[in-house]
Amino acid sequence: MSTDLNLTSTNQPVDGPRLSIGQRMQGLGSSARQYGIFGALLVIILLFQLLTDGRLLMPNNVAALFQQNAYVMVLAIGMVMVIVAGHIDLSVGSVVAFVGGVVATSMASWGLPWMVAVLLGLAVGAVVGAWQGFWIAYVGIPAFIVTLAGMLIFRGLALAIVGETIAGLPPAFIKIAKGSLPNVLGFLGQMDWVTLVIGIAAVLAIAFSQLRARRSLHKHNLTVEPVGLFAVKLALIALGIGFLTVVLSKSAGGTPIILVIVGVLVVGYTFVMGRTVFGRHIYAIGGNRQAARLSGVDIRKIDFWIFVNIGMLAGAAAIVTTSRAGAAVAAAGDSFELDAIAACFIGGAAVTGGIGRVSGAIVGALVMGVLNMGLSIMGVDASWVKAIKGLVLLLAVAFDLVNKRRAGTQ
Repeated sequence: MSTDLNLTSTNQPVDGPRLSIGQRMQGLGSSARQYGIFGALLVIILLFQLLTDGRLLMPNNVAALFQQNAYVMVLAIGMVMVIVAGHIDLSVGSVVAFVGGVVATSMASWGLPWMVAVLLGLAVGAVVGAWQGFWIAYVGIPAFIVTLAGMLIFRGLALAIVGETIAGLPPAFIKIAKGSLPNVLGFLGQMDWVTLVIGIAAVLAIAFSQLRARRSLHKHNLTVEPVGLFAVKLALIALGIGFLTVVLSKSAGGTPIILVIVGVLVVGYTFVMGRTVFGRHIYAIGGNRQAARLSGVDIRKIDFWIFVNIGMLAGAAAIVTTSRAGAAVAAAGDSFELDAIAACFIGGAAVTGGIGRVSGAIVGALVMGVLNMGLSIMGVDASWVKAIKGLVLLLAVAFDLVNKRRAGTQ
């Protein structure tokens, strides 16, 4: 499987037997399901834009949307890999609190420079992941049990380390989650040139990547999307990025630093999942663990590194969370694991494993973020916000299962 935006409906050779109308419609239906989450995000944005009298897409609110939900996006990237492999991780929220406490203590009490503290946080997260990965991969304890235990262990350690709020963190560290890229190019009217340049570069890079992927499919005689659908997809992507670029360029700070960090992670992990042996092995294990083992995949090794990876990303989320709060608190990370899991399933990951995309997980995180912000702007009580998010998760998974049954895949 691939995590590209490129969506192929079949591996029939282009010059081979012609596909029947039914086969073509089935392929288009599959593509439509894959694109459906993007359409759902657009509908939710437009709905809340109307319900909030246009306040949702105000420039500063859009910047805040990414800053407030960056932790979900970072965790969702790692969680989708875990879910694709057929596992689950219930400990990431507690790991965020634990690592956040370590990072804050290292700066406030040990006097470490903030950059060294950031590296320490990533390393501690990776060690936590290795600890849990050992029990899962080499001892054979189900991930649900190991990470449930981890949720209790690391929450307890967070309470022991933090105790009370650890504040007084360096301003440079706080800028990781709350700062913006410096405006070194000036303004075009009210728009920040740095943001505009980044947006233009992103559109060109995605267009180049999509065209190259399409040529690769042609080269290997694989069926590709109709030219019209491909052109519409590129046009919609360009319009979406262009709109976001213009809005962010008018915000108080321009492009948030954390958005750049998340963007780099998305590009990197999309490549890992779609273009590397490690990524293909994750999909193979999730699709059929026994078949993957018989094919020579080292399942234990892959499982171990999947949890090392999500531990490191939980460390990154801890840095983001601590930076945004400007302090470490023992209660940090509460329900973060549920937000990350929900983002993955809303973004199209399969409950049974083997299916899921990094891009889908990010869109799922944005759906959760837009719901949070939109309902907050409307003044909806926090208890109702949780209930609505739970309902959206249930409907998303139900919709996915119904589509699979109609397609005859279940």
